[in-house]
Amino acid sequence: MKKLLLVGILAIFGLNPFYGQNNFNVGIQGGIPLGDIEDFSSFELGVDLAYRFTFVEIVEVGPLIGYSHFFGKDDFDDLSYLPIAASGRLGLPQSFFAGFDLGYAIALEDNVDGGLYYRPQVGYQFPTFGIVLSYAGIASDGFDVGALTFGVEFKW
Repeated sequence: MKKLLLVGILAIFGLNPFYGQNNFNVGIQGGIPLGDIEDFSSFELGVDLAYRFTFVEIVEVGPLIGYSHFFGKDDFDDLSYLPIAASGRLGLPQSFFAGFDLGYAIALEDNVDGGLYYRPQVGYQFPTFGIVLSYAGIASDGFDVGALTFGVEFKW
C-alpha cells in the first residue's frame, strides 16, 4: 500500500503541468497590530500557503490557507485565526506585483468570532522568493483586527 501511495504522489507531481511553474507559495510575515486589536496585542506573526494558477503571464489566482497569531499585551490572551481565502496577483513592471486575498478568517479561540478576511499587498519578486508589504484585516461584528505586515514568500 505504501508503494502504491508513493507511486501515485510521484505521478501526480511528475505529470502536473503546473508544477514546473512555481505556483506553490509559502509566506511568513510579522506585523504591527492596528485597529481595535492594537490595544490588546503587541505583535502579529503569520504563515500562509497558496497555490496560484497562472491564467495569463501577469495574472495568478488560487486558494490560500494561513495561520495568524496575535501576541497579547500585558494580561490579555493571544488570539489566533485561520484565514481561508481566494488569492490573486497582478504582475507589474520591473518584477513588482500587487495582490489581494479575500475570504473568511476562523477564530481559533472560544468566545471570539471569525470574520471577513482581506489582505491587499504589494511586493517585489525575485526568481525563487519575494518580499511582501501588506495590510491583513479581519472585520468581525464591530471588532476589527488588523496588522501592517512585512514578510517573505518562497515559491516552488
